Amino acid sequence: MRHVHDLPISELWRYPVKSMQGERLDHVEIDEWGVAGDRQWALVDRSTGLALTARRVPELLFAHARLVDADTVAIELPGGQSTTDDAALSAWLDRDVTLRRAGEERGTFEIATDFEDEEGSEWVRWQGPAGTFHDSTRARLSIVSNATMAPWDHRRFRANVVVDATTAGIEDQLVDQRVELGTATVDVVKQIDRCVMTTRPQPDGIDRDLDVLRTINRERNSFLAVGALVATPGTVAVGDVLRLSS
Repeated sequence: MRHVHDLPISELWRYPVKSMQGERLDHVEIDEWGVAGDRQWALVDRSTGLALTARRVPELLFAHARLVDADTVAIELPGGQSTTDDAALSAWLDRDVTLRRAGEERGTFEIATDFEDEEGSEWVRWQGPAGTFHDSTRARLSIVSNATMAPWDHRRFRANVVVDATTAGIEDQLVDQRVELGTATVDVVKQIDRCVMTTRPQPDGIDRDLDVLRTINRERNSFLAVGALVATPGTVAVGDVLRLSS
């Protein structure tokens, strides 16, 4: 771990609704679920029970979500309409959906096994944790360096915490370590394996690009960013540093 020094925190992000655009913030609260309000809502397909993601429904990435207060989310659709009404959201996606807050029921997700041929691919399903719409039971907060993301727009990776670094992949050295983020501490437990989400088009000129995932698979063994679980809740701000916990 001799190469990991204090890493300045340059960006903080919250994504209140699964797979929608989120909020870049100056400071955030970290609770037991990660960044407070992050991935706390999802659109659930009433016919399948699936929590929808941009893996299956890329249109989700063109809506913007923000937290109004601890119990309320606001959604802006691509045409500028602001709504959390199930009928309006269903009409937008042309499928019967409901906006659901995370609770005791675990979310069900799916992914294509072949991102190069999604239409012909088998899709597999799994359940995420209760209390949040994060995909993984082993990560509730994600950390990545700007050096690792350097070839691409940061929004492709939807990380919560971005740190400044000169060495790509330095965050990989944090796995199995406890780190401090402001007054919070988190246990970094895994590298995050990437999926077709990284290739999806997004607003403001982010085009569909399969080469993003091809490159990550080839050069980084499919991993980019690390995932953490919260050990001690607290507050973190841009300009704080990530450091190994003593």
